[in-house]
Amino acid sequence: MESAAQASGLSDQPGERTLDIAYLCLQVTKEGQASYAHVHEIVGGLKELGHTVTLYEPRHLKRYGPLVRACEFVRTQRRMQREARGADVVYYRAHFATLLSLLWARRRGIPTVLEVNGPYEDLFIAWPRTRYLRPLFEWMMGTQYRRADALVTVTPGLQRWLAEETGRHGVFVVPNAANHRLFQPEASPPDGLPDRYVTFVGALAVWQGIPHVLEAVGLPEWPDDVSLLIAGAGAQREMVLEAAGKNERVVYLGRRPYTDIPGILCGSIAALVPMTDYRGRSNTGLSPLKLYEAMACGVAVVATDFPGQSELLRDEQCGIVIPPEDPSAIARAVRTLAEDPEAARAMGERGRKAVEREHSWVKRAEQTAGILLRVAR
Repeated sequence: MESAAQASGLSDQPGERTLDIAYLCLQVTKEGQASYAHVHEIVGGLKELGHTVTLYEPRHLKRYGPLVRACEFVRTQRRMQREARGADVVYYRAHFATLLSLLWARRRGIPTVLEVNGPYEDLFIAWPRTRYLRPLFEWMMGTQYRRADALVTVTPGLQRWLAEETGRHGVFVVPNAANHRLFQPEASPPDGLPDRYVTFVGALAVWQGIPHVLEAVGLPEWPDDVSLLIAGAGAQREMVLEAAGKNERVVYLGRRPYTDIPGILCGSIAALVPMTDYRGRSNTGLSPLKLYEAMACGVAVVATDFPGQSELLRDEQCGIVIPPEDPSAIARAVRTLAEDPEAARAMGERGRKAVEREHSWVKRAEQTAGILLRVAR
């Protein structure tokens, strides 16, 4: 797979000018979620490059029903509109409700960059009730895709989809990455973990393949002395809790702070990325954060065969690619790595080198800055 710089048509040089950037994210970012890492790592990286970045996001509220959420969307955007009138560029994390702010920026002549992390279907999977107003939400999102000065996305498949959807060429690919300073092979595992285990880290969403991993643990192919550690929270949490109560090999750690994850990964035999093609959401390719973070920790990866993640594993020879929704394949891959620690270690070392070379958030911040500078000109 081509590098992010090649896919975006940019070099890794961020340019000589510094920018005043307003960053609008209407998704509440919670530590332990991929969105938290993505947003805060990019913001931090842009600041390290000398740019001024102000992040605008909704408050964390205990009661977060539809009406409260809508009020927070309005409050957050009004604040940005008051404070960001002199911004050089506004960077948006795509959300249907950012349409008003994008149109506001265009009226004021402020350049806009929109980051798109998935097709329309992602909204309807996450919030099923929005399906009743699907044409409206697709219009709101599609209007932004067509009106923004540039689009940024995480896979070449999404780049092609956006180009077809909008009929435009200003679509750049900046994949996910890892904080190679935090996620590194020397991170110490926390106390109390099993002697031998593999990990699943991340949101327990319906497309993550959790049922297939839990089934794999009970198969004869799964090695007897290897546990499955799961860290995260989400829709399938109860399923994980039930499995942990029935099978002592399944250890559920709950949601863990971002800074705890490197140690959990570093003590593992392998990291599992068993994504599925739930409602076709993987057709445009995958760039999961957990994949890069495991690589950065020098850990072999077991991932399903979808565009984006499978090419990366094959190109860098840093893991095992398996068919999706195949518990037996998961169990066999875990056994292969558990029985050949030298091969697993070599895969991990290659993954770490790949992250240092081109898949760190430092690189992604440089690439993002290049796009912002181009648009600001």
